[in-house]
Amino acid sequence: MWRRTWLVFSQAVTVAVAVLFVLMTFKPAWLPAWAGATRSSGVLPAATMLQVEAPAGGASAAVTGYALAAMRAAPAVVSVTATRMSRNPHADDPRFRFFFGDGGGQQAQIGLGSGVIVSPEGYLLTNHHVVEGATEIEVQLADGRQTRARVVGSDSETDIAVLKIDLGQLPTITLGDVRALRVGDAVLAIGNPFNVGQTVTAGIVSALDRTQTQAGSSPFQNFIQTDAAINPGNSGGALVDAQGHLVGINTAIFSRSGGSLGIGFAVPVDTARQVMDALLRGGTVRRGWIGVEPRDLNAELADSLNLPVKAGVLITGVLQDGPAARGGLRPGDVVVSIGGKAVLNTGALFAAVASQAPDSTVAIGVQRGAQALQLKVQLAERPTTQRER
Repeated sequence: MWRRTWLVFSQAVTVAVAVLFVLMTFKPAWLPAWAGATRSSGVLPAATMLQVEAPAGGASAAVTGYALAAMRAAPAVVSVTATRMSRNPHADDPRFRFFFGDGGGQQAQIGLGSGVIVSPEGYLLTNHHVVEGATEIEVQLADGRQTRARVVGSDSETDIAVLKIDLGQLPTITLGDVRALRVGDAVLAIGNPFNVGQTVTAGIVSALDRTQTQAGSSPFQNFIQTDAAINPGNSGGALVDAQGHLVGINTAIFSRSGGSLGIGFAVPVDTARQVMDALLRGGTVRRGWIGVEPRDLNAELADSLNLPVKAGVLITGVLQDGPAARGGLRPGDVVVSIGGKAVLNTGALFAAVASQAPDSTVAIGVQRGAQALQLKVQLAERPTTQRER
C-alpha cells in the first residue's frame, strides 16, 4: 500500500516540476511574483545609491567659485556675426556674367566672433578684426535676443572695436583691476568658439605684458597670456577673474591647427577702456608720435658704448625733420624718462609717447654719452599707417 502511495506522490511531484519548468521557460508572465523571483534570469535587486542633500538655502546657496564668476559674467557676453561683401573669383568670366549679371560679382562672407556689453547704454567691446569691413553686424545675447549693431569706432593698433546696440534692460559686466592681476591667478574665457554656443573655459594667467613678435605687429599691443582655451569664435569675448570681473578682451592664439594649444592672448581691459573712451569722444584714437627707431638697452650694450646708465632705450635712428629731430634728439642718445617717468624698454617708450596728446610738449630725459639732458619735444600725431619698429 505504501509503495503505491509513494509512487503516486513521486509521479505528482515530477509532473509539477515539469509544468513549472515549462512555464518558467515559455510563459514566465503566468507565474506569480514569488515564483518569478526564483528564476535565474529574474529581476535583480534594486540598487541603493546615495544622493547629496539640497542646501538649506536653496540651489543658489551652493553656487561658489568658478560657477559664481561665470554666472556673473556670462549674461553680458554676446555672439557677433559680421557679414562682409567680397568679389566673386568668377566675376570676370563672361559666362558667369551672362547667367548672373554684373550683380553676381559680389558674394557674402560670414565672420563669427564674440563681444562684451560694458554699459547699460548698449556699448559693446569686441575685436577690430571681428568687424573690420563688415556691411552688417548681428548680435545675439545670452538670453536669446537678437539685434543689429553699428560700429561706433575701431582701432587696429590695439585690435579693439566699440559697437552700439539699442535694447532695453541689458546685462552688463563689471570691469576688473588689471594692476591686481598676478601670474598664476585663475581666469575664465567666455565666448562662442566655433559657433557651438556660449562656452566657458578655465585657466590661469600665464604671463603679463606679452607683445606680438610677428612682423607688422603694433607696438601698442600688450597682452595678458592665458592657458584658458581660446578658439576661433572666442575673439572679442571676455577674460574674467575669479570674481567674474572683466580683465581682458580675448584676441589671439598661437596655434598650428587653428585650435587652442594653451597659449592665448587678451587685450587688458584698461587698454580697451582707454580706446573706448577715445572712440566715444572723437570716433578715432589720436596718439602722440616722435619719429624714432628705438632699441632696448642692455648691460652689455651699455658697456660697449661706455654709458653710465644700464637701462633705457637706445635711439638708433631719427626721422629727418620729425618731432624728435626738431627737439634735438640724436642717434646714439639713450631715452631714460618721458614726462618724469622712467622708460625701461621700447614698449614703455611707445606707450608713454602715445599716451600724450598730439601737439603737446613733453620732457624727455636723455643720456648722451656722459652727459644727462632734458629735451623738450613737441609731439605730432602718429600716422595710422606708421609702424615704428
